Amino acid sequence: MTIAQALLPEFDQEMAQTRKLLELVPEDKLDYKPHEKSMPLGRLAGHVAEMAGWATTTMSTEGLELTSGNTKPFAPTSRKELLDSFDKGVKEARAAIAAAKDEDFDVIWTLSYGGKTIFSIPRGAVIRSMVISHVIHHRAQLGVYLRLNEVEFPGMYGPSADEMKQFQTAQA
Repeated sequence: MTIAQALLPEFDQEMAQTRKLLELVPEDKLDYKPHEKSMPLGRLAGHVAEMAGWATTTMSTEGLELTSGNTKPFAPTSRKELLDSFDKGVKEARAAIAAAKDEDFDVIWTLSYGGKTIFSIPRGAVIRSMVISHVIHHRAQLGVYLRLNEVEFPGMYGPSADEMKQFQTAQA
């Protein structure tokens, strides 16, 4: 099994789960912030949506300098824009991962900020940590934002409290 073949089932599963949550982002709450230091809901959802595409950047470059002006945070103005961007990023990322040879995942990739190295690790580790795990991390934050706004949502790795409530109601 190639590295790409090993990564793609997890990538596909996590992106499908992520899309379920992005589909529920309320357009009338994009400015909502649970705390003054928190990102607005729309920006957080945009961040989750843009991360899949980072796999494409990872597989096509050897690094990224965050302050060089080549990155602009994605802040969607509608659910359609959010989902269209996410779907495009997932499609391109999946193709980039699928096309990669094992040795491509061994290439060292560097993230820097203001000229200072944040990390330099193999591309394969970047895909796992800065793409897949990072999506999961911010997806969980997004779930909290949705919960605080009374949005019911499905479970990611088993039934959510909302699904359990529906199940229990149906059993009664």
